[in-house]
Amino acid sequence: MALANLKDIYIDQLQDIYSADGQAAKATRELAGAAHDNDLKEALEAGVKGIEQGMKTLSEIITGHGASATDEFCRGMEGLVKEARAHGIEADISDPDARDAMIITQYQRMAHYGIAGYGCLVAFAKRLGLDDDATKLQKCLDATYHGDDTMTQIATGGINRAAA
Repeated sequence: MALANLKDIYIDQLQDIYSADGQAAKATRELAGAAHDNDLKEALEAGVKGIEQGMKTLSEIITGHGASATDEFCRGMEGLVKEARAHGIEADISDPDARDAMIITQYQRMAHYGIAGYGCLVAFAKRLGLDDDATKLQKCLDATYHGDDTMTQIATGGINRAAA
């Protein structure tokens, strides 16, 4: 699709974050499977549910604008997912607490990508006068921030200490 104006960019970026979320959900499931700490496992599983809810919201917004949610593939998240697998799952880390610290690191990198994407989308929706979209996207952004904050709390609440 040719990008001629902000509305075109908005749709393109909605599709991009939809793709990013799909990739992140799959990787987060894998990270949860590799996690040792029960609180971390539960937080990652909750993260998958939150990401999937975001995808549902994105799909509704995208189709409401007459586009397809699956017309874009996010190469940025593809790279982050490769890194998450390489460092959080496949890496030769013998200490389970150290692996958990790495899993948190990789999850947060993916979450920060989502924060950037959702933040831009909220700004675009507001500029375009799409108040309903902006409200829905702000909820997705808030949920992504919450997931990131949860990981920080788990890391600083004991994982990093145990890994040290």
